[in-house]
Amino acid sequence: MATIYDIDTNKLIEKTASQLKSLIKAPEWSLFVKTGMSKERPPHNKDWWYYRAAAILRTIYKKGPIGTNKLRVKYGSKKNRGVKPEKFYPASGKIIRTILQQLEKIEFIKQTQKGKYKGRIITPKGKSFLDKLSKNV
Repeated sequence: MATIYDIDTNKLIEKTASQLKSLIKAPEWSLFVKTGMSKERPPHNKDWWYYRAAAILRTIYKKGPIGTNKLRVKYGSKKNRGVKPEKFYPASGKIIRTILQQLEKIEFIKQTQKGKYKGRIITPKGKSFLDKLSKNV
C-alpha cells in the first residue's frame, strides 16, 4: 500500500486540494490577502487556499506535533528590499491558524501535548484520507 512517502509530493497536494474543496471553504478575504509580509501581491491561483491547506495537512502528517510558529517559518520567504540585502520573513499566521482550525473542524488533525512538544497531530481519519489519496495517485 502506498503512503505519502512513496509518491510525488506535487501530485498528492493537487489531489488533496481538489478533495478539500468539498470539505472546507476558503474565507471571502482570501482573494485579496497576501500570504506573508515578504510578498508584494496576493497569489495568482484562485484555489491557493486549498493547496496551502493540503500542504499543511501533509506537513502535519510527516512532522507532527507541529505548531503555528514552525509552519510560519516553513512557508515564509525572503523579501526583496531593493538595494538592501534580502531578509527572511515568516508567512502569515492568520492564514495558517484559520486553516488549522478548519482542519480540526473536519477532524483531520487535533491538538496535543507530547512531553514538552505542543502542537497539532494528524488523526486516524486524516491519516486514512491521505493514504487513500496516495494510493489512488
